Amino acid sequence: MAELLDQKQIQKLICSSVPGVDDVIVEYVQGYLNDAAAAIANSEKTDESENPVEDLIRPMLEDAAGGAGDIDGLCEQLSKLLQEVEQKADPQKGSKLAKLAAPVNMVAQQAQINKVTRAQVAGTDLAHTKGRTVASQVDIKKLRKAEARIAAKMEKRGIKSRYEASKLIDENPLDDDDLLMKVNPILDYTSTRDKIKDIKVDGFDISYAGKRILTNSNIHLVFGRRYGLIGRNGIGKSTLLRNIAHRELAVPTYISILFVEQEMAGDDTPAIRSVLKADLFREQMLRDEAAINDELKRLEEPSPVDERGEVMSKHEIDAKKNEMGDRLNSIMSKLQDIESDKAEAKAGAILNGLGFSSSDFERPTKSFSGGWRMRLSLARALFCRPDLLLLDEPTNMLDIPAVVWLERYLRTWKSTLLVVSHDREFLDEVATDIIHQHSEQLDQYRGNFKSFWSTREERRKNQMREYESQMQYRAHLQDFIDRWRYNANRAAQAQMKIKILEKLPELEKPEDDKVVTFTFPDPESISPPVLFMDEVSFAYTTERKILDHVNIDMQMDARVAIVGPNGAGKTTMLKLLIGKLNPTSGIVHRHGRLRIAYFSQHHVDQLDVKLTAVGHLRKMYPGNTDEEYRRHLGAFGISGMTALQEISTLSGGQKSRVTFAGLAVQQPHFLVLDEPTNHLDMESIDALTNALKQFKGGVVLVSHDERFIDSVCTEMWVCAEGKVTKFAGEGIKDYKKMICPPEDQ
Repeated sequence: MAELLDQKQIQKLICSSVPGVDDVIVEYVQGYLNDAAAAIANSEKTDESENPVEDLIRPMLEDAAGGAGDIDGLCEQLSKLLQEVEQKADPQKGSKLAKLAAPVNMVAQQAQINKVTRAQVAGTDLAHTKGRTVASQVDIKKLRKAEARIAAKMEKRGIKSRYEASKLIDENPLDDDDLLMKVNPILDYTSTRDKIKDIKVDGFDISYAGKRILTNSNIHLVFGRRYGLIGRNGIGKSTLLRNIAHRELAVPTYISILFVEQEMAGDDTPAIRSVLKADLFREQMLRDEAAINDELKRLEEPSPVDERGEVMSKHEIDAKKNEMGDRLNSIMSKLQDIESDKAEAKAGAILNGLGFSSSDFERPTKSFSGGWRMRLSLARALFCRPDLLLLDEPTNMLDIPAVVWLERYLRTWKSTLLVVSHDREFLDEVATDIIHQHSEQLDQYRGNFKSFWSTREERRKNQMREYESQMQYRAHLQDFIDRWRYNANRAAQAQMKIKILEKLPELEKPEDDKVVTFTFPDPESISPPVLFMDEVSFAYTTERKILDHVNIDMQMDARVAIVGPNGAGKTTMLKLLIGKLNPTSGIVHRHGRLRIAYFSQHHVDQLDVKLTAVGHLRKMYPGNTDEEYRRHLGAFGISGMTALQEISTLSGGQKSRVTFAGLAVQQPHFLVLDEPTNHLDMESIDALTNALKQFKGGVVLVSHDERFIDSVCTEMWVCAEGKVTKFAGEGIKDYKKMICPPEDQ
């Protein structure tokens, strides 16, 4: 196709206005402008509202510039080039493009507002020389439509465009895993050690499912510090982590990111091998080493051939050997630098710390349960040691020894850590900083959770005093203005007061902490014996007993915590208590009128996520009216339209509240709870604690949350090695010291 525009001139304009711009963007703009000029020159009908420079090219160049460069001047010059083409084609239409290239650029403003909207990204990234990968601001749907229109015009004229389609368009949209691989490629982390790895992003917005999560927010992560991200259930903490992991926030591409959100998929790979494979750079180096060694062996064979199938000369063989030798030396140097020979020992130590025995190392990953595969995901991330590690509730699937090990391991973490957790003890041990997400904003505090709690309260009091002081001052000014603005002697003073009032910054009233309350209905009393086990043993197979000769007696005032390592039989014991399992031998006695409500740690898997919260209760516990179901949901903070949303749209904590409401519907005498604090925010944990204290029935629970156990339970039973025995110490802290002695001992 004939070039109507000077391509060298366009390239010079772009490169001078946006220094270091990628060639793919220059080439695209050249081709797109030339196609647009061809359409204009042929006097083809166009939509008056369309402007190729403002609609598509400006957002792309602003994206590539990353805030630098003279984009306004560049777009004005590109518009003039098209305008000149139009004037030559039809002098009467010379004003059309000038009118569209108005100073107020609404399209660019809208693109800036939608900067982090994933629906607009559609798997597209723009990498530029500033070392960042950011979400493209170009509307891919509009781009695809525009290029289809130009292609149709070219075909109509029988002309084939030299630039058939934008390289920014990916016809096969990526799923989440593929996108993560695309934005987190294999990095040679031996070459990035001296680079600045702080992350600072200002003025960003995040929305999810039509709901605004963050507005004009700022986040600053200093390399080497450990940040605890806290906030209410449903506030968008996991969404923020996901946006960072997908690099929808402008994180430099040389900073490696790993997000541990869900359990890994199981296959035939041995557990320790799955951990080693997580270090993609090491794996690539080992593959390259093996390939080079194979090539060197081939070159030692008689009469080796080259890529064309011709026998290589001695000179060619020697040159190839030298080339392979240099590459091998470079790879060996990098493998030595990352201590590749110690990798298996490091992986084994991490697996041991997270509760895996040596015999588990060679087990295929598919043989582990979901909770253990979640631990494998965590082990893989810790082994990789990314520059930025993102963890979402990492302690949920861990027992107390594993939590203690993880706390100690993360205290030595040399890279940046951002962790979502509602475990206050864990945050006190691990976090150096706290990020509080609330009211579509992020507030950062130095120190651990205990320090945050005291600082936040003091900051809130100061903000409230400042707000009240300003409101009084505003009222004083307004009173003076109302009284004297029409008095000739005081009019000048009144006008001065009006100017002062207009210039006063508007302070927002600090939000009140919403008090969360849970309520379980009090049951009618029943006479003892209520619930006991007598010489109970249980085994899934004849090879090993899970529980052996267990004796335990519980009355209506029972407040029992069952603790012990994972796999010791705690959940099995709970299922024996409620009748989900039958003992191999012995007796489990339950009072004839006893109603037991059971909260499973896998309760989310039992919810029909296509139903609403009300619909779920109606399906599981029929016989009540919708008003009664909504009353029970309201007692656990699921009120208003939230009760009528699909469960799939609720956060993990909100799903837990729906399950608690289901327990309340059953009017239980006994609550049997397996890890009930998983997914709950701190306010909800406090509300659950108070509700259990006030509940008149019995409570049996399994938990790793020290504060929760101390607050609720009056006795502890240790489940280990097939036995269940009452703990003789003072509480959970004594038990923790017993099984995990302080490091200095």
